Amino acid sequence: VQHLSSSHYHPAAMTHGHAGTDESGAAATWAKLKGQLPDPGVGVIDDHNVKLLDNVFPAKWVNPQPAADFVYDLVAVGAGAGGLVSAKQTARRGGKSALVEKHLAGGDCLNSGCVPSKALIRCARAAAEQKRFAELGRAAASSTTDFAKVMERMREKRAAIAPVDSAATTAAVGADAYVGNAVFTGRNSVEVTAQDGTKTTLKFRKAVVATGGTAMVPPIPGLAEVPYHTNSTLFNLTAQPKRMVVIGGGPIGLEMAQAFSLLGTEVTVCEVMPKLLPREDPEAAAMMLESIRKAGVTFKVGVKISNIDHEPATGEGFPTVRVHLEGEVLEAEVLLVATGRKPNVEGIGLEEAGVEFSRQGIEVNDLLQTSNPDIYAVGDVAWYTIAGQPQRYLFTHMAGRMAFHAVENALFDGQMKMSELVVPWVTYTSPEVAHVGLYESDMEARGIPCKNFQASLEHNDRAILEGDTEGFCKIHTEAETGKIRGATIVAEHAGEMISELTVAIQFGLTIHDLSQVIHPYPTVAECVGSAAHPARMAAWKRF
Repeated sequence: VQHLSSSHYHPAAMTHGHAGTDESGAAATWAKLKGQLPDPGVGVIDDHNVKLLDNVFPAKWVNPQPAADFVYDLVAVGAGAGGLVSAKQTARRGGKSALVEKHLAGGDCLNSGCVPSKALIRCARAAAEQKRFAELGRAAASSTTDFAKVMERMREKRAAIAPVDSAATTAAVGADAYVGNAVFTGRNSVEVTAQDGTKTTLKFRKAVVATGGTAMVPPIPGLAEVPYHTNSTLFNLTAQPKRMVVIGGGPIGLEMAQAFSLLGTEVTVCEVMPKLLPREDPEAAAMMLESIRKAGVTFKVGVKISNIDHEPATGEGFPTVRVHLEGEVLEAEVLLVATGRKPNVEGIGLEEAGVEFSRQGIEVNDLLQTSNPDIYAVGDVAWYTIAGQPQRYLFTHMAGRMAFHAVENALFDGQMKMSELVVPWVTYTSPEVAHVGLYESDMEARGIPCKNFQASLEHNDRAILEGDTEGFCKIHTEAETGKIRGATIVAEHAGEMISELTVAIQFGLTIHDLSQVIHPYPTVAECVGSAAHPARMAAWKRF
């Protein structure tokens, strides 16, 4: 298989031309390019962000020029997890593939989602630990947050991860990498407009739409006129706000609310719905919210926001944003809008490709095919129906797995079905909340009699020694057979523990099977075994 990329990639042209660690030199070089390229939207230009951009938004990348009759086996539009896996896996399996990205490779996850948020949460966890120094026998430490250093560390760690998602890495595995805007021009063709305006038509047998999503901004009067943040801009901050208002009480809003509060910002969360986390296990939600309150966050639930206005910043300071509630005005230096996500479906030529879509995204079948059977959709842009209910899993790991399915189904006659997947997810608060499979309410809705097995961390020796006894493991089983159908874990590192239960559900294990597993002592993961232990006791022979 001949790939076009090898003769078109110029390593010497990959960087933005900065020298050494001279921040002013890096910034000056980038300033020269600003008129030639779209704003990358990463905020401050220091060596860390220059390294990031060298990888995910290369300034002088030269796109391949395929012959007029060249046909790719697969073209992926969008270089987040879904597109990266689609194009790279196709190439690694001997196919001719291409990946097109108009903005930052790595998608939201690398640039403005999973990666920067977890770096921030790590620093917040360190701040929380400092408050426990006396209990742990340490001298009291400074409670002052060096916010600029926190954000610099985030940029450093993000840049360290970036090479795996780079255009160069994509080309190195044999896929052609295109930097530019992709628009479908037919059922089996897409046009790429490069940064210099050059247009290239790519023909394909199969394609994957992996354009992801963006923050959904509610139509609140005045919001469009104020300098608000979403996840796309929040991590560009270099100075710490004294006060922050978060609109939206979902996982993203709650994670950032707790993190900023632990770092010393006064945080208020406003949620228009009457209840926070209505889909989450009620006990887990209550425990999570109480922990966030203890971190200093104030909740305003079931509120109506009449309008929002602001006073512009003076000099290098923050603006003052005012959020008007009924009978109350909240003032803050930073307003974070975290009210959900919307799929990126506009302006990419789906109509020309014969792909049906709506504001919900692109509907796919169980094999991830769209209304054009040659085009598949994965990740945040796709939705599908499971057990009669529309479903979207907005997780990076899900986008990657969907892409694996799409490649197998599109190119190798696979029959890998979305309905057969067991999906875990984690909310990275402190403690974390991890879930996999069905909730008890899901089982009730499907008419499946449920039996729960549960163990608290109050009696877990490692949790006691760590001083983190808030949490539990709850396992949902079929009452008659004991087959495990779902589970929730609340613990400081719940995300590291949920995979055991994911395996159990994926392979149809029963609660009795799980009770046979030996867990090392002392570990918090023993709570999984403790939850299952009654099933083992039930099978005992007795005198």
